[in-house]
Amino acid sequence: MSTPISAIRNLGPAFETACIKAGIPSAEALRALGADAAYTRLLEAGSRPHFIGYYVLVMALQGRPWNDCKGAEKVALRKRFDTLKAESFDASRSEFERALNEIGVIERR
Repeated sequence: MSTPISAIRNLGPAFETACIKAGIPSAEALRALGADAAYTRLLEAGSRPHFIGYYVLVMALQGRPWNDCKGAEKVALRKRFDTLKAESFDASRSEFERALNEIGVIERR
């Protein structure tokens, strides 16, 4: 029997719905993927990029409070987030199409 994603501290029903849409059906699957791969899947499934959502996911998978991320650790996570975000959008699209895709207006090809 699988554990719902919302059973992980700091991850609620809305995040669980986004994960399911991205093909991540359970807490076990989310943990197996890890934060970076899971967040990439969320972006590719049309979730809007948001740094706080990313670091909440990282903290949740580590079993830490969502607001435990500070200082140099937060700076390093911001760099990882920026890289994931940049890699998750189709570079072959025009600048306008990329902007629309980033805000979730058009579907990925």
